[in-house]
Amino acid sequence: MTPNLGSTNLASKGLTSPLAPALSPAATAALAGKTDAAGSRAAKAKANGEDFEAMFLNSMFQQMFSGVGQGPFSGGHGANIWRSFLTDEYSKSFVKAGGVGIAPLVTRELLAQQEVR
Repeated sequence: MTPNLGSTNLASKGLTSPLAPALSPAATAALAGKTDAAGSRAAKAKANGEDFEAMFLNSMFQQMFSGVGQGPFSGGHGANIWRSFLTDEYSKSFVKAGGVGIAPLVTRELLAQQEVR
């Protein structure tokens, strides 16, 4: 089960850390999507968090598939060329299905870093 960044506060979902900076009311409103500007900022942060998670998963899938397809029934050189596209699509579909929980944490940290500046 992975957390969702819907209309609730991340703190209510147990995604706080004693080391994570506390969010200001503006950042909390951004996570909840209560204001237009804050909602836009939260949407950008969420998209960046999902992109980061997809990149991480893509790297993991590439390592996982590095030894697959060696032997007489490997699919040949063409299969190796297209494997990067396959791992990219796998990572994107994993993130769309909820991911492994990295995206919400990255989103929260991005919003926290914006508050510090």
